[in-house]
Amino acid sequence: MMEKEGRGLSCRAAISGIVVLLSATAFSCSLAAEFRKVKDKDMKLDGSLCSLPKSSAFELGVTAIAFLTVAQLVGTTAAATTMCASNSKPNKSAVTRGRVSSMASVALLVLSWVCFALAVILLATAASMNGGQRYGWGWMDGDCYVAKNGVFGGAAVLVVVTALLILGLTFATKPAEAGTTTTAPTSCARGDAARTTTIRVDAATDAEHPGGRSKQ
Repeated sequence: MMEKEGRGLSCRAAISGIVVLLSATAFSCSLAAEFRKVKDKDMKLDGSLCSLPKSSAFELGVTAIAFLTVAQLVGTTAAATTMCASNSKPNKSAVTRGRVSSMASVALLVLSWVCFALAVILLATAASMNGGQRYGWGWMDGDCYVAKNGVFGGAAVLVVVTALLILGLTFATKPAEAGTTTTAPTSCARGDAARTTTIRVDAATDAEHPGGRSKQ
């Protein structure tokens, strides 16, 4: 039992370490992109046409999306697998507690995906604006657009929130082995009770017929 719990804890710690590392990289890239994005003063005009140079914020934004996506998939997949394994072997003595834990895990899972989607939308939109906009080929309808201040920063905050939700989800789910070890002691107790009842019945029979076993 202790060995299984130790394995489950070490596995969750390893997953948490991976999620933290990937999320920290995504956060750093998002924050760096905030300071590297193109600004209004970088815009060049040629009559009614405009252009913007390509910025390193484009690569930083794409990198942040990639690392955040891997962190989200690793964390939620591991947690969902543990949840499915736990639900397949329910512990009758903790049904209510298991339902509450399952609802909390589902809520964390949904919230993590919502924050992840918002972060990806912000990063993808802001990064595409920093990919370079040629004359007559602006970001949309031939017009040049510049990402507002705080877009990459807001995405960085969402990356942190997503990572915290994944970590909470990882430690909120428990392995199935933790709730399936209560049947053996119950079976042993029932066996002992049955043997005790049999001994008592035999003793009562001998008391009613003293010396009966010695008769031929």
